[in-house]
Amino acid sequence: MNPARLQRVLFVIVCWAVGIAAAHAQPQRVITPIKGDLYRFRNASHFSVFLVTPAGIIATDPIDADAARWLKAELAQRFAKPVKYLIYSHDHSDHISGGEVFADTAVVIAHENAKAVILGERRPTAVPDLTFSDRLTVELGGKKVELIYLGKNHSDNSIVMRFPDERALFAVDFIPVKSLPFRDFPDAYIDEWIESLRKAEALDFDILAPGHGEVGRKEDMRALRAYLEELREQVLGYLRDGKSVDEIKQLVKMEKYAGWGDYKNYLPLNIEGMARHLQMHRLPN
Repeated sequence: MNPARLQRVLFVIVCWAVGIAAAHAQPQRVITPIKGDLYRFRNASHFSVFLVTPAGIIATDPIDADAARWLKAELAQRFAKPVKYLIYSHDHSDHISGGEVFADTAVVIAHENAKAVILGERRPTAVPDLTFSDRLTVELGGKKVELIYLGKNHSDNSIVMRFPDERALFAVDFIPVKSLPFRDFPDAYIDEWIESLRKAEALDFDILAPGHGEVGRKEDMRALRAYLEELREQVLGYLRDGKSVDEIKQLVKMEKYAGWGDYKNYLPLNIEGMARHLQMHRLPN
């Protein structure tokens, strides 16, 4: 191959490699409608929602500062309305970082337990202006969202957000849809988690919008509760039989849920986390 042709080929290869690297480096960001004036915002594998009203926008988890700046610009371009309320689902940084981007126009809201952690752990976000303990209804431009604390689950400050007109529920991290819970249940309260799912099932909604993964329905919530209850029962039974955690990881298969996301990666970790929880709170026979 002559030098000029070789140079052109190398140039094409370099451009292709740079393009691939840029595509992987740039998080995938997209806005999709859920129902009516309720929308879902995706930043890579994280999701939040926002509600457009005549008087402004009610937004939820900013995810991170770069994502929040992108979303703020998109909202201004598409709807020409400011964010009037910003609601945190819980305190974890991978969902609520970047809240300061909206703090110039928005009242920031979170559960009272979340504010304490945000301050104590110096989370990189805006400190909540308004907190609540059990329930709070936010109304704007004739629309509303109900903020509900169902008890401890994935954290001690996770809330759900119910949009009654859209019959939708936004719930982050503790209600994955057709996917196993994260790793070994870090920062989790498993018994209370199951009870909070029971309470969530009693709420009036059709659409379940999680903080990760696909949109689901109420039956997905029931399926998750069944998974947690079955996992707890099996792991507890083997612990009472004197089995080690490594042995239990070989014995518990949960094959009914093999089609769920992260089944292979997270099932052994879920077993570890469940065993740790039971060993701390329930003595074997």
